[in-house]
Amino acid sequence: MRSRARACTHMRDNDRVTSATRQPEPPAAATRPRLIATDLDGTLLRDDKSVSPRTVAALAAAEKAGIEVFFVTGRPARWMDVVSAHVHGHGLAICGNGAAVVDLHGGPGSHRFVKVRELPQENALDAVRLLREAAPGTVFAVEQTYGFHQEPAYPKLHMEVPDDLLPAEEILAPGGRAATEPVLKILAFHPELDPDGFLTLARLAIGDRANVTRSSPSALLEISGPDVSKASTLALCCAERGISHEEVVAFGDMPNDVEMLTWAGRSYAMGNAHPDVIAAASGRTVANNDDGVAVVIERMLADLT
Repeated sequence: MRSRARACTHMRDNDRVTSATRQPEPPAAATRPRLIATDLDGTLLRDDKSVSPRTVAALAAAEKAGIEVFFVTGRPARWMDVVSAHVHGHGLAICGNGAAVVDLHGGPGSHRFVKVRELPQENALDAVRLLREAAPGTVFAVEQTYGFHQEPAYPKLHMEVPDDLLPAEEILAPGGRAATEPVLKILAFHPELDPDGFLTLARLAIGDRANVTRSSPSALLEISGPDVSKASTLALCCAERGISHEEVVAFGDMPNDVEMLTWAGRSYAMGNAHPDVIAAASGRTVANNDDGVAVVIERMLADLT
């Protein structure tokens, strides 16, 4: 088992950037940005999971110009080592699709949970039951602040060693394996369904008991607490800093980024983005492998001088 070390606070072409054809660049484009919110996989990171030198330089230049950078990801805290060296001054990241705000200053293995917005036990059990009924063959895993549990049939989708191999109902039962710390999200995988079709089906089945989204190219869903999303937690963090949504520039590529891109004053879909993301964003940039986030940041900083 992993160590349970820290207390949590509970609460709920490379040179060219094109504007979205859905609508013109919003008036907020004239607002000086104060915070950059960027997804990681498929967005800031290249496909080999590296951060390019160009992107590292762009992030550092943004922070030097007084613009905070927040990594806003579906990844759990233990998978944040890939960017821990690039958090500069503040060291905070939003993980688990908004389920946790994590201080990365401690380095690998020492991340501190600043804020946790858990999936209540009753809601988690309801989501599992309803999705089993709506999509037979679904298998589950349970992500906690430090623990990770999965059903025996859940595929080895990541380099992950689970704490337990048990049915989700047993993991989530009162007094069960997940009772010792907050549940951040449930992962639901189906071996046959279309990913977007599975997402639509799950949202209809689960309703307002939980927030359902996805970030994987496979039929893998991520189920969080009601109203918990990248956008809602980013809004809380911005409110604490006196930053309005008009002062936020956001980047993303998958359905779990849609709410954040809609909320931010300026937002950019990556060249490799899902169609729903392209529709939600106010602008577009090039693909992650072409340093699309850096392209926008460089232009933005040039406009500020």
